[in-house]
Amino acid sequence: MATILNIETATTNCSVSIGRQGEVAFLRETAGQGYSHAENLHTFIKEGMEALQLTYAELDAIAVSMGPGSYTGLRIGVSAAKGLCFAADLPLIAIPTLDILNAQLKPNEGLVIPMLDARRMEVYAAVYDIKGTRVVETRAVILDEHSFGEELRKGKVHFLGNASEKTAEIIQDPNAIFHTDLQLPSAKEMAMLAEHRFQENLFQDVAYFEPYYLKDFMVTPKKA
Repeated sequence: MATILNIETATTNCSVSIGRQGEVAFLRETAGQGYSHAENLHTFIKEGMEALQLTYAELDAIAVSMGPGSYTGLRIGVSAAKGLCFAADLPLIAIPTLDILNAQLKPNEGLVIPMLDARRMEVYAAVYDIKGTRVVETRAVILDEHSFGEELRKGKVHFLGNASEKTAEIIQDPNAIFHTDLQLPSAKEMAMLAEHRFQENLFQDVAYFEPYYLKDFMVTPKKA
C-alpha cells in the first residue's frame, strides 16, 4: 500500500490531499471565484506534509489531475507535481479530471456524465457507467436540446460538475437528473484512484508528461 500526495488544480478549486492505502489522511482546498493556485498550492502541500510529519522520501508517488480544465490551473498543478517528482525521485501518476469528478457520485442506476464548463455553450464531458468505467471518452460538446440524446434514451442520466446548471436550462428530459451541488473535482477522490493506479504501476514519464488540455489554449487580444 502507498502514501501518495494528490494535486487537483484543473478548476477554481485548489485542492491537495495525502492518501494512505487509498484513504484520505489529509485534505486542504479552497474554491474561490478566481484562481489562487499559485499562492496556495505549495502552502497546502507543506501543511499536509507537516500535519502528517512526512518527508518526501516517505512518499511513494505524486498524483496530479491531468485535465481537461483550466489551462493555467493545469499548468500550475502539473509543474508542481513534476518538480516534486524530479526533486524526490518519485513516480508520477496522472488521473483524468473527469474521472475524479465522476468519483463523487455513486448512483444505483443509469449513467453518469461529469461536465466542466468550457465557455459559452461548450462543455468537456465523458460518460461513465455505475461501476465508474468510462464508456464514452472525454470530448468537447456544444450544448443543445439534443445533446446526450443517445444516453438519455437508455434510461436515467446523472449530470454533475460546474456545467450542470447551464445544461439543466437546455436539456428538458425526464431521464435527466442534475446534481448541481457537485460542482468541482477534489483531491479527496484522488486518494483511492491514485492508489489503484499505483498498484497497477500506471506511471507517467515525468520528463515528457503534459496536461490534457483537449483544446488549444486561446489568447483573447486586448481591446484597443
